[in-house]
Amino acid sequence: QLAEVIAVEPEGPGVRLTISAAKIANGTAIGDSIAINGCCLTVVSHDARQLVFQAGPETLSRTNLGLLQNGSLVNVERSLRVGDRLGGHYVTGHIDAVGHVAQRLDEQEWSTFWFSAPAEQMRQMASKGSIAVDGVSLTLVEVTADRFSVQLIPHTLRETTLGARKVNDPVNLETDLLAKYVARQLQSGTA
Repeated sequence: QLAEVIAVEPEGPGVRLTISAAKIANGTAIGDSIAINGCCLTVVSHDARQLVFQAGPETLSRTNLGLLQNGSLVNVERSLRVGDRLGGHYVTGHIDAVGHVAQRLDEQEWSTFWFSAPAEQMRQMASKGSIAVDGVSLTLVEVTADRFSVQLIPHTLRETTLGARKVNDPVNLETDLLAKYVARQLQSGTA
C-alpha cells in the first residue's frame, strides 16, 4: 500500500516516524513488524489511521528512510504470516544496500528501470531471479556487473513509490534470500 509520511520527529539518535495508513493500521498491534520501503520496522504506537515507528541511526544511514520528510510517500506492507498466500518471493525486510535509479525508459504506461547496485549485491542476482526494490518484489530482466533492469506494469507504477522515482533517486534493495545463502556457501568453499 502506498502511504504518506505525516511526521518525522527527531528522537534520541534516531527519529519517530508517523505514517498515515488506515488500511494497515486497522488490526495492527504494538510490536508488529511492518515494512516501510521494504525495511522492517516495529510499530510502537498506532490508532485507526496512523502507525508510529522508531528508526535508529543504523537504519537511517543504511536505507533511504533517512531521507524521508513530511509528505513523502512510502510503500507499506504487513509481514507475511505462516499460511498466507505468497504473491512474490520471500522478503525479510532486512535491507542489503541502497541502490540508485540509473535509467528510466517509459513506453506509454509501462516502464523499464535500470538500477545501479554495489558489486556484492550484483553477485547475488541473475536474470529471471527476484529482487525487492523499496519492498516491491520484482523479477530481474537483465543483470550486468553493476546494473540490473526490471520492467514495471502500469499497476506497479501507480500503486507503489516506483512510479515517481527519477534518475539518481535512492532505493532500498534486498536480494533473494536463497541467493545470499548460495553466495555464502561459495565464499566459504563448502558448497
